[in-house]
Amino acid sequence: QVQLIESGGGLVQAGGSLRLSCADSGRTATVGGSVVAWFRQAPGKEREFVAGIDRKGTTTDYTDFVKGRFRISRANSEGTVYLQMNSLKPEDTAVYYCAADRSLRIAPARHQGAYDYWGQGAQVTVSE
Repeated sequence: QVQLIESGGGLVQAGGSLRLSCADSGRTATVGGSVVAWFRQAPGKEREFVAGIDRKGTTTDYTDFVKGRFRISRANSEGTVYLQMNSLKPEDTAVYYCAADRSLRIAPARHQGAYDYWGQGAQVTVSE
C-alpha cells in the first residue's frame, strides 16, 4: 500500500482549473508534519518538480513553467496539501505525484531523493 493518496485529477479543457489533494493513506500521519512537494511525469519525459511547501505552509517553491498558474497550500487541521492548478495548458498533461519529506529540512527540495513517501499518482489531462 502506498503512503500517500492523490485525488482530484481528471480531464479539463485548456484554460480550465483542477485542484489536486494529497493526504495520508492507511495508518500513516505524514503530510501534516512534513515538507510536501508535487512532481509530475508526462509520457516520454522524466519526472519533474512542480511545487513544494514547508511544514507551516509559509514557504513555497514553484518551477518556472507553473509559476503564476499553480498554487500549493495546506489545510493542516486535515493533514492535507492541495495543488490548485489554473489556466491549464495541454503541456500540463501528466501523472501528478505527491511526495513527503520527513527529514529535518525546513524548506522544500526540488530533487526526488529528498522525499521519503510517495503516492501512486493522479492523471491530469488537458485537452486543446
